[in-house]
Amino acid sequence: MASAFGHALVAASLGTSYPSKFTTAKFFILGAVCSILPDADVISFKLGIPYEAFWGHRGFTHSFVFALIVGVVITILFYRHSMRSPKALGYVFYFFLCTASHGILDALTSGGLGVAFFSPFDNSRYFFPWRPIKVSPIGIGNFFSKWGANVLLSETAWIGLPSAAFMLLTRKKLRPYKDQPKQ
Repeated sequence: MASAFGHALVAASLGTSYPSKFTTAKFFILGAVCSILPDADVISFKLGIPYEAFWGHRGFTHSFVFALIVGVVITILFYRHSMRSPKALGYVFYFFLCTASHGILDALTSGGLGVAFFSPFDNSRYFFPWRPIKVSPIGIGNFFSKWGANVLLSETAWIGLPSAAFMLLTRKKLRPYKDQPKQ
């Protein structure tokens, strides 16, 4: 897996592409939570659930179906809009992207058994052919080690720099529209 820092950074960068009427502190915090939430499945190790099982690590909670469910549930719980309104759909899409980005980043890492993107319909695990991100250790104690430092360096190059570039591009693109006087 990529680290929680890398996942949250991607959520923040995705949020910068949204208009200011969406982008509150709550919006960014919930996006970060959504981007990290799929790794709640690490509890499966303590419960004796095999890694490759439906509820195992990188199983259903890393799927696109799970991401859509999370997007809808977060929007319903934290925003009071009709689910048919364009604004609600914008929230659902953002929280879906934040959650789905988790599996996408994990499929770019150097370790694990792959990601069950299409669960519950297909529990097969997938990686991308190019896997430049060093896999993060599981557990906070293991993260503060040489391995964790190498992961942060890897994520700086493969997540941090692209995220920073995306944030700069999306903010620059949106700013001219925000600064124009109303007619």
